[in-house]
Amino acid sequence: MFKLNLKIALRNLWKNKTSSFINVIGLAIGLAACLMLLLYVTYEWNFDKQGKNAENLYTVMTNIPGDNGKISNTFEGSTTALGPLLKEEIPEIKHLARMNYLKKALIAVGENSFKKLGKFAEPEILKLFDYQYIVGNAATAMQNPKSVILTESTAKVLFGSTQVLNRVVKYQDKEDLTVSAVIKDLPDNTSATLKFDYLMPWAFYEMVEASAKELNWGNFSFVTMALLDPNADITKVNQKIDKVVKVHLEQANQPYFLYPLNKLHLYGKFENGVNVGGDIEQIYLFVALAFGILMIACINFMNMATAKSEKRAKEVGIKKTIGANRVSLIMQFLTESMVLTFIAVIVAIALLEIFLPTFNNLLNIKLSIGYFSASSWMWILGIVFLTGLIAGSYPAFYLSAFNPIQTLKKRIKSGGILAINLRQVLVVGQFCFAIILIISTMVIYRQIQFIKNRPMGIDVNALVEIPQDGELKTKFEVVKSQLLKSGAVTAVSQSSVGLSHRGQNFMDVKWEGMTKPLNTQLFNQVATTYDFIKTNGIKLKEGRDFSKNFASDSAGVLVSAAALKVFGYTNPIGKTVTIFDDKYTIVGVFDDYVWDSPYQSNNPVIVFFDPNRTGTITMRLNEENSIAQNIVAITEITKQVNPAYPTDIKFLNSIYLEKYNSEKTLGILSNLFGGLAIFVSCLGLYGLVAYSAEQRTKEFGVRKVLGASLLNLMQLLSLSFVKMIIVSIIIAVPLSFYLMNKWLMKFEFHTEISWWIIPIAGFGTLIMALVTVSFQAYKSAKANPVDALKYE
Repeated sequence: MFKLNLKIALRNLWKNKTSSFINVIGLAIGLAACLMLLLYVTYEWNFDKQGKNAENLYTVMTNIPGDNGKISNTFEGSTTALGPLLKEEIPEIKHLARMNYLKKALIAVGENSFKKLGKFAEPEILKLFDYQYIVGNAATAMQNPKSVILTESTAKVLFGSTQVLNRVVKYQDKEDLTVSAVIKDLPDNTSATLKFDYLMPWAFYEMVEASAKELNWGNFSFVTMALLDPNADITKVNQKIDKVVKVHLEQANQPYFLYPLNKLHLYGKFENGVNVGGDIEQIYLFVALAFGILMIACINFMNMATAKSEKRAKEVGIKKTIGANRVSLIMQFLTESMVLTFIAVIVAIALLEIFLPTFNNLLNIKLSIGYFSASSWMWILGIVFLTGLIAGSYPAFYLSAFNPIQTLKKRIKSGGILAINLRQVLVVGQFCFAIILIISTMVIYRQIQFIKNRPMGIDVNALVEIPQDGELKTKFEVVKSQLLKSGAVTAVSQSSVGLSHRGQNFMDVKWEGMTKPLNTQLFNQVATTYDFIKTNGIKLKEGRDFSKNFASDSAGVLVSAAALKVFGYTNPIGKTVTIFDDKYTIVGVFDDYVWDSPYQSNNPVIVFFDPNRTGTITMRLNEENSIAQNIVAITEITKQVNPAYPTDIKFLNSIYLEKYNSEKTLGILSNLFGGLAIFVSCLGLYGLVAYSAEQRTKEFGVRKVLGASLLNLMQLLSLSFVKMIIVSIIIAVPLSFYLMNKWLMKFEFHTEISWWIIPIAGFGTLIMALVTVSFQAYKSAKANPVDALKYE
């Protein structure tokens, strides 16, 4: 029976080449788009879920108290004192490791030196994560304080091989470290706090960083991760942590809690200390987009199948007359659907292989299909089976239900009332989806442009920065003098952090007239020397920049307009603030600038004068010279002073562009797959019009003989389809307006949905549909009526 059904299916596909081609192409595009989006969704969904301990791995989160007992901020960060306390007092914790935030540092073998991501961690990190060892093992990898674990790619870059056990590398041009193990590269979908190029013991960190050695409760610049017993109740564990911290630290007002590491990437948004979602919302959106496009392709198939019902009615009538039952007919039509879907999936995989590299480049990720993975094939075959079933189920049940007597007497109208109504509903539905995508894409684009055009408070054009490594820390004044003398730059400043940064927040601030016993507002701190305002192009509102003419500037601060608002000072210059029990005098007030997220207000900033807190050198390029000329001069000067380190020059405008990546991804995917949705919808519409024209060939012939004009015939064929598109617009416009308005409300700074977006989306869709319909209508109307009537 199956063999017979397969033969019939192949014959029908070959006989109806046009409809088969439209169905195959539509389904192939739908399947390719669906698989591509699901690859991306799977990549995001599997962040930090690769290890065998992933389900029981937790990271310490810190809540920052705000006013009225609320939580003002929640972040992944903890102090050095917390880890040992938790390990001792919480029995549910099997293993715990403190680690630093990732930072690029120099690692070299002879003259072969590179700035790579280095990480310090306690030895138990090797029990938290199941790294795959190429050489070495977990038992001995961190026994020696001056040892290092390299990733496979780092070992190859440094040595050209992974067989490098006990070889020596130089860290920061100072310390020799022995290679104790080489592990396979970490997956791309590993959180930024966990990815590294080389890993070093915490004991070595204590040698090179004083803050790591002392058990401190005020410095939140560290990450603490714990592996819990599988049977542990996380709610009870967090209650214990709260009690333990308060017992051992009376002044502790930062509640800590453990949060599943594998959820942080997608559920990283907290309000008042409670998780309220995060990037998971985009994942849901992409899943809906994937299956929405596939559903449009399935709708095309259903529409084409039911449109051909008159042709198949006689076949069904004869088969039923000679004894075929409804089940066998359903199986025949489902077989046709499955065969067509199978052909479509082959085309879809070919399309996927062709366009996946471009897709990866657009999103800057590495996606691939695991052809040798059983799970990949299960997903692909599952989607194929589901698609074939959905696309073929309605035609199968609809066609198999025809009455044999009526069909043989030709009393079956094309499609029937129910089928026509359903077909109209399906066309309206698919165009509704496409219109919503068009409007969403336009709103997302406008939101991205709105944020990009929002004043940042700084002039990032011609602004570059380099990390202050090695000799650049102690010879900054020499480098500054040579850079200015070269004419490559017009201003140079040194600061503890780059202009765009995260972290460096604190709360220990008091000011004159302060009414609350404790401050609950987070402030951001930046340490700098001279020319901070001049170099960065920040607008000075009152007072002055730090100056060599004022020795008292060592106890002076610059504050942002937002900080001034918190202090409530009307004449701020000369007023004092107390920070970490030291008094500072305000010497200048500058306009707020974006240093963290461009989508929300950043914390107020206080800038200290401290030449000992190094980190970044920022330079304003001389725009009279070419950029290449300036970069060459900067590279030569820094290499002369600091030959051991490569010159890592970064343009500030590129750094700030990275802040828009999340919405940029959403915009790219909406544009790309919105266009595909429209194309597949129009493809199906073309097929419907073609069949509608074919069924009305004789009618058009008669009308033409009786004097109907070309325009009359085109209107006759197009009008019903145009009505459906207009209904789609009427339904889609308010729905998309509601959805996008809700999306915009997530942003503190957001654009409005302009009135002109609605007519552009509506008329754009209508014009595309009209072009599709009119092309086929014109062909049918121009046909010679003699050809249609001569056989009657």
